[in-house]
Amino acid sequence: MNNNPGIIKRIFSSIWRVFTFTRSFVLNLVFFILLFSFIGIILSSGEEQVPVPDKAALVLNLVGDVVEQKREVDPMEAFLSEAMEQKDEKPEVLLADIIDVIGTAKKDDRVEILVLQLQGLNRAGLTKLQDIAAALEDFKTSGKQIIALGDQFSQDQYYLASTANDIWLNPQGFMLLDGYGRYKMYFKTALEKLAINQHIFRVGTFKSAVEPFIRDDMSEAAKKANKLWLADLWMQYKEDVANRRGFGIDNFDENIDNLVAKFSAADSSFAQYALKNNWVDQLKSRHEMRSELIELVGTNKKGDSYSHIGYKDYMAATNSSLDKSAELTGKNIDRVAIVVAKGNILDGTQKPGTIGGDSTAKLLRKARNNDNVKAVVLRVDSPGGSAYASEIIRQEVELLKKAGKPVIASMGTYAASGGYWISAPADKIYAAPSTITGSIGIFGMMMTFEDSLSKMGIHTDGVGTTDIAGFGPTQALTPGMANLFQLSINRGYQEFIQLVATNRDMTLEEVDAIAQGRVWSGKKAKELGLVDELGNLTDAVVAAATLAKLEQYDTLLIEKEQSPRNKIMQQLLGQSTTLVSLFSANEELFSIDLATHSVKNKPLSQFITMMTDELKLMNQFNDPQGRYTLCIACGAN
Repeated sequence: MNNNPGIIKRIFSSIWRVFTFTRSFVLNLVFFILLFSFIGIILSSGEEQVPVPDKAALVLNLVGDVVEQKREVDPMEAFLSEAMEQKDEKPEVLLADIIDVIGTAKKDDRVEILVLQLQGLNRAGLTKLQDIAAALEDFKTSGKQIIALGDQFSQDQYYLASTANDIWLNPQGFMLLDGYGRYKMYFKTALEKLAINQHIFRVGTFKSAVEPFIRDDMSEAAKKANKLWLADLWMQYKEDVANRRGFGIDNFDENIDNLVAKFSAADSSFAQYALKNNWVDQLKSRHEMRSELIELVGTNKKGDSYSHIGYKDYMAATNSSLDKSAELTGKNIDRVAIVVAKGNILDGTQKPGTIGGDSTAKLLRKARNNDNVKAVVLRVDSPGGSAYASEIIRQEVELLKKAGKPVIASMGTYAASGGYWISAPADKIYAAPSTITGSIGIFGMMMTFEDSLSKMGIHTDGVGTTDIAGFGPTQALTPGMANLFQLSINRGYQEFIQLVATNRDMTLEEVDAIAQGRVWSGKKAKELGLVDELGNLTDAVVAAATLAKLEQYDTLLIEKEQSPRNKIMQQLLGQSTTLVSLFSANEELFSIDLATHSVKNKPLSQFITMMTDELKLMNQFNDPQGRYTLCIACGAN
């Protein structure tokens, strides 16, 4: 009995010591971070932060997904992750930065060749790949060579590699072009086993966003619609690659028997198959690649590799990222404002990387209230989402037009469903040939759990003053409430096609014939009258300036303003990160950490990721009326 107080005291004393040590460690860590930050600022003041060798190769070693707009990340969190060598699980690379870096390198006499080392590149989408490829083709007009190399090439990676003058693949490497497909998991039977009742309200024969919850397979209507736009994208891919590589579009082995025969003839080697098929030019080991690059640009200072600089270091050295100032003050010069609407459309205020009805409307309002802004380009890269949030954004587009400021919608990889809703009122719509658009339809969905709960002995009962009092997910959906929701969805669809008809100078019948939730490529959408021109963001900016009758102008990217705290932390921690980079060893040829890239090749991780993404998407739904205009079928894999 007398020993118990002593034992308890010792336990709590041990816990307190651990707590004290942890607190001291964290405080010391923060102190040294700030110390290194200030040292970095002092040492780098007025000097070039990252040296570019006089004669070097620029290594375009892109890691992560290519995006129109990066998601918001806390500067301190980002720095700590980098300092402790914790890799971002979903790294992102800004499309505008890639294009600008390539353009800068084209004019930089220090850069003699460009090396594409793309094994860290994840998702991009054909539209973004086409924009990057155009920049690479323009780079070659300078007379400088592009060399693509790697241990393997995914389909997206190879699209960019095909722009190179020479493609090198490791003799033990892998490459296979598997085309485009759209495959999803379906949950109808699983939901039935869990006794979860799903209630779907939709308009549109081809509005397949809700099919995973009401079917165990893809409907014939969805297969027909999806196959059409997937075939269009695949044809564009084949034509682009074939033209650059100098062979016909029949050199894509879509038939498994032909593929197996060619693979067998290549001694069952993927590398030999790629070489014989003219996909690559040479098979080289890493040592052979490094040696040949040394012959082209010389050795680095350490003498153990070729003279080169990586993508991030070059961008920092040349300060080549786009001016992203969100301030609307400055020189009294006419501006074409660019507002990026990227991600799912959700109600309320959302962080960058997701479209918020309120937050995106606020950006458009800033453009409207700025006297220097004479025209606006709304860059849309979205499969849609909340119908209500889409309408809030559309209203701001209309107010811009009423203010006498032309609006051009520029469609990226996706501009479907809600993405088309916010694009429709623009004075002109530009889309890439590979843009996925349309999906003009609307749906509502809710689940009730009365049967699941009853199996656990949980029941809901009570009284109310009206037929709808107490309505919720623990009770069965009555026929009357179901009819109410369906009428609301029908009204939403009529509003959508009326919006399109009014802005596209079409009749309701004409819109309905090409709507019904059906997805189209940008190329086909132009034929149908859903878009005006085929072109990229630059073309849209020129069109906006032309409509505003501007001869001299500058562009202004309007985005969420950083808080004063984040601005200071980003400056301090950015300088500190640069300092650490200067003290670190020179970047080696195959130094990319491919942990993030390779995870998708692990079946269990892939399955868990797919399930997580599905649940995350469902959890994001926050439309106040439960109405959504979303194209879940828009992703191609």
